[in-house]
Amino acid sequence: MDELTSVYIQESREQLAEMEAGLLRLEQNPDDHDNINGIFRAAHTIKGGAGVVECSFIVTFTHLVENLLDSLRNGDIAVSAPLATLLLECCDHMGSLVDVLAAQLPEPADDAMARGNALTVRLKDILHTDKGQKTAANGATASGASLTVHDEVGEVESSGGGVVNTDSWHISVRFGRDVLRGGMDPLSFIRYLGSLGEIIGIETIADAIPAAAEMDPESCYLGFEIRLQTKASKADIENVFNFVSDECELRILPPHSNVADYIRLIKELPEDSMRLGEMLVRSGALTQTEVDQGLLTQHVSAATAQVSDQPLPPLGEILVENKVVHKELVEAAIAKQTQVGEKKAHDAQLVRVHADKLDQLIDLVGELVIAGASANLLAQKSKNGDLAEATSVLSRLVESIRDSALQLRMVQIGDTFTRFNRVVRDVSKDLGKEIELVISGAETELDKTVVEKIGDPLMHLVRNSLDHGIEPVAVRLERGKPACGRVSLNAFHDSGIIVIQVSDDGGGLNRERIRAKAIERELIQPGDTLTDKEMINLIFEPGFSTVEKVSNLSGRGVGMDVVRRNIQSLRGTVEVTSSEGQGSTFTIRLPLTLAIIDGFLVGIEKASYVIPLDSVVECIEHKNLTGDRNFLNLRGEALPFVRLREMFETEGEVPARESIVVVQFAGHRAGIVVDQLMGEFQTVIKPLGRMFANLRGIGGSTILGSGEVALILDVAALVKIVTRKEEERLLPNKNATSFSSLASTSSALQSGR
Repeated sequence: MDELTSVYIQESREQLAEMEAGLLRLEQNPDDHDNINGIFRAAHTIKGGAGVVECSFIVTFTHLVENLLDSLRNGDIAVSAPLATLLLECCDHMGSLVDVLAAQLPEPADDAMARGNALTVRLKDILHTDKGQKTAANGATASGASLTVHDEVGEVESSGGGVVNTDSWHISVRFGRDVLRGGMDPLSFIRYLGSLGEIIGIETIADAIPAAAEMDPESCYLGFEIRLQTKASKADIENVFNFVSDECELRILPPHSNVADYIRLIKELPEDSMRLGEMLVRSGALTQTEVDQGLLTQHVSAATAQVSDQPLPPLGEILVENKVVHKELVEAAIAKQTQVGEKKAHDAQLVRVHADKLDQLIDLVGELVIAGASANLLAQKSKNGDLAEATSVLSRLVESIRDSALQLRMVQIGDTFTRFNRVVRDVSKDLGKEIELVISGAETELDKTVVEKIGDPLMHLVRNSLDHGIEPVAVRLERGKPACGRVSLNAFHDSGIIVIQVSDDGGGLNRERIRAKAIERELIQPGDTLTDKEMINLIFEPGFSTVEKVSNLSGRGVGMDVVRRNIQSLRGTVEVTSSEGQGSTFTIRLPLTLAIIDGFLVGIEKASYVIPLDSVVECIEHKNLTGDRNFLNLRGEALPFVRLREMFETEGEVPARESIVVVQFAGHRAGIVVDQLMGEFQTVIKPLGRMFANLRGIGGSTILGSGEVALILDVAALVKIVTRKEEERLLPNKNATSFSSLASTSSALQSGR
């Protein structure tokens, strides 16, 4: 695949995401013309790019979608739920066509072709219906046309605004790429247009012309803005372009058109760096002569301003004072200038980098961190002050490089959240429920790799809330709830981790049904006593489902165990809280990055371990920790702790004074008893491999400056082990790993086996 096609595919997917988001907003606010124009621009950009890469099947289908969107923004078609659904289906099909291009296939598969043909028929039906209604309307109102124009002009004279007082037609035309291939000459249409009247102004729009190396001599890239004085009707002018009606974008504004029509043309102008006068002339709101007169007035004012030290009056202000243009049009042109300038400035700051190159950079930075730690250790052993100072500076620079490199991979989670708008819309319609999605914390950032892998678990949780959580409308009304249910997605940072919450205001989890199902599947015994949290956590067991009827959404017992397994593979945890009749909240806690973290190095005998620094609250020195007691009084609060020496079955004499590292996770605190504190350490996370996939209490490994392996402690698992030991007794897990297994694993890794 060439680079041009690769860039087109990436940009098309971005445009499709914007198009889908716009279509979802369209149902909520059908009168938002800016949104409709944005949807049209996205489709137009995709079609134009497809022509450049010569992908005919995308051009053909997208052209029909573009025609429908054009009728929509012209007000010829009203926004409705079926229309929005059709456009969303078209958006999905356009995405599948882009996937076909990405797979470098010559054409879509048979099923995709059939789906496209069905959508094409539905699009053409709407377009033909619209054309028939317009023809009937034109015939019915032909006799009253002059009266309507007269009324508009009289209204303008009384109100002082609302209509551009020009006596000429303005014609905006953008010819399609295949006009020349069809044997049509764009200039012949303009010459024929001249036979209807006098062309008093014409501007050539060449913004679609690509670089010379990418130009196709058989493609047309031109557009025109034309001012025509004629007594012909709008239908006569439209007939000039009949032969290319499907291959061009045509706008015809009659004399004394509404200001809103011209404002729309200004917004649709190419995103070029144009001056104010150029924009007003191109849109047909002014003639070049009127602009020149305004510039002359400005030049005279400039001479006066130099003498009196007064500021130079802007051109737009002069044109408004001369009453040759409406103030609204000047403001629209200035807004367009600002928008173009900001977009160009933003684009100039962006550089597209392939994800593989970024991952390679992170890997190299990780090796640099390890090499820097090794150099720092050698400097300390040499007891050379100058060398130690140099390596200290090197360490600070490496840390800055590490932070900057990791920041490159940080992305906002908002894009992941936004795609669930479509899921909620479609599923709620299928279920016959009214559900809204509330998103907060969309600006929260986390590692790109984590974002990519969290999508599927979130999809399971959202669909679970839609299907199981939110009740039918009748049930909600009976319970005194609003008819429209609410599903919320929220994200925020907490102690160096990211917390993602999926909440709903539905019926909550039925404990009795969960218990009955657990007894039926022999997960617990009838006489067992479980805490509320233990009861709720049964839903994460493989194959567990309380749904009596299997649907196409859920009920087969797959999903929640997959959610937990996938989240645990990211070194994260998932918890659920539920209030029966009020709703449920699923809380996911994930590390910000899977590559490099700040760690706190501790030691047991000759072995070293790393605790993630963000989870460390404080360190205290203590003695007299002997005995069976596994908690201590920390400033009036009971602090449970775990001895790493016992956990890893480390032999040797216990030091007289041990240190306790107080850690925190999910609002719970616990202590980790160690022999010695060795300070902060930049930790490059190395995965342990599939053999240790079910190992609890260990989150990975790292390489020290000495070349030795140190295990990274999983604080979440350790806190759970310390505070909830009885959970293992009530809910035995055949995949759980005992302290003895941890000890043998630690010994094997640190001995290099």
